[in-house]
Amino acid sequence: MSMQSVFRWVKQLSPVQMIFLFYFIAVIAATALLAMPAAHQDGVNPPFIDILFTAVSALSVTGLSTLTIADTFSTTGIVLLAVVLQLGGVGVMAIGTFIWMIVGKKIRIKERQLIMADQNQTSFSGIVRLVREILLVILTIELIGFIILGTYYLQYFPTAKEAYFQSFFGVISATTNGGLDITGESLKLFKDDYFVQFINMLLIIFGAIGYPVLIEVKEHIFAGQDKRETLRFSLFTKITTLTFLVLIVIGALFIMLLDIGGYFAGKSWHEVLFYSLFQSITTRSAGLTTMDVSLLSEPNHLFMSILMIIGASPSSAGGGIRTTTFALVVVFIITYARGKENIRIFNREIHEEDLRKAVTVTLMAIVFVLTATIILSIAEPFDLSHILFEVSSAFGTVGLSLGITSDLSSFSKIILMILMFIGRIGILTFLFIFKSNKQAGKYHYPKEKIIIG
Repeated sequence: MSMQSVFRWVKQLSPVQMIFLFYFIAVIAATALLAMPAAHQDGVNPPFIDILFTAVSALSVTGLSTLTIADTFSTTGIVLLAVVLQLGGVGVMAIGTFIWMIVGKKIRIKERQLIMADQNQTSFSGIVRLVREILLVILTIELIGFIILGTYYLQYFPTAKEAYFQSFFGVISATTNGGLDITGESLKLFKDDYFVQFINMLLIIFGAIGYPVLIEVKEHIFAGQDKRETLRFSLFTKITTLTFLVLIVIGALFIMLLDIGGYFAGKSWHEVLFYSLFQSITTRSAGLTTMDVSLLSEPNHLFMSILMIIGASPSSAGGGIRTTTFALVVVFIITYARGKENIRIFNREIHEEDLRKAVTVTLMAIVFVLTATIILSIAEPFDLSHILFEVSSAFGTVGLSLGITSDLSSFSKIILMILMFIGRIGILTFLFIFKSNKQAGKYHYPKEKIIIG
């Protein structure tokens, strides 16, 4: 096939299909970079499947790993891994757009369509400004976090270089919800340090709550008094923020109650509070942890699996079905049970198309998770609850594990990589890859009711 034929083929792709292609290319590039000998510790030569798994995990900001990052990668490799995490967290097209703006390239309609698909946006309006604002907000948050934690880590690490290097990677991993660590034990080193936990919880929330939410909050904070009175938070921000906070509170409460007579028995109230709160927040999509989650009870593992499947908010660094999807499905069920037809939230009616998307995403997520769980339960000797937890973690791009990731077969690792990829780009984006470009016919078949329930 000639290069001209390749370019012609690429031009025929839809924006969603091109996003898939760009992420696929990014996976290849990330794998190639992380496979370089310079990226590894002396004498370390990890298997290719584990390098590929790490690259996919980093680009999808999941955090599941079959390798110990600190023992496998050199300083060069860790810096490259941080770059891949940043690329995955902000989005391939957002980074690409930023580079285009730096070199003075005009952002055309085709590029705007790609940004829309990558950031789950529905309008061309302000799309380039959105990318600029996303990068400004995220880099500002990371810089502040880097300075605070790096300075604080001076009491933990022997040199300033090591303290700030730990902060550099840790802040990027938390903000992008990447979940990878170079301590060798996530944040267990800081299980009694509530300041470090608090800063990391804030960074995780900033990365998972949705970039449009952060931008709207920034505009309200820095707007003048007269302008602030006219500014109104969008419906997206209201639904996202409320759902996000409710999930954190309910998640922490149930995690605590399900193990109050188990792992949390005998611990002080503040230990129980921070353990429960941190695990609830990290299930949004982060994967960092202050404890060995395998010590929690099986009901807690199942409950946390549900939280991970829900995941983070749209247009964020996280995966899963997303918080707005979960909110719309819950409100739809409540509305239907009350015998009402129109779905109303915050004095606004929800578009039927958005409702159909929410139901589709939820059903397809159940299909993907259950199918992967069945396949892995056949291929692997582990308990079903452990497999479901691992699958949910991959789909939600969370990165929590009960310790079986490194023991999985290459086949099972490939299944998890596919789930991580779907979780990162989103189910709708994944489904639209197969969408036909043919226009639907302008005719309808007769309708007929069927018996339901």
